[in-house]
Amino acid sequence: MEKNIARQVLENPKFQKMAKTKSMYCWSYSALMFVIYVIFIMYIGTSPESFGTPVSEGSTTTVGIYVGLFVILFAIAITGVYVRQANGPLEVITQDVVSEVLNNTKTDSASKNAASDTDAVNAAAKEA
Repeated sequence: MEKNIARQVLENPKFQKMAKTKSMYCWSYSALMFVIYVIFIMYIGTSPESFGTPVSEGSTTTVGIYVGLFVILFAIAITGVYVRQANGPLEVITQDVVSEVLNNTKTDSASKNAASDTDAVNAAAKEA
């Protein structure tokens, strides 16, 4: 029964569209994060001395600290955006599809039970 419900949810067009959208977000954000990391590593590899450059005269804080902090905060921010989208509108679509499938399943089983109850009443009436 549960496999049947899961199959119905997976085959639902709304669920498939939601899954494609979620996948698109996932791959887009992954590609964007990959590009940021590649640029970061290439910058370190081609110009390591610039990471050691102080931000201002007499400062102990270097450019590298800010660049590294940017990469970390960007990763956190992009993860937050993805989680908000996945747990917001996309989760609502998933819940709607599951409710729809469960309601259809309950309606179908109620119809079958009503039909079997009618058959039982008819059989009892014939015997009487």
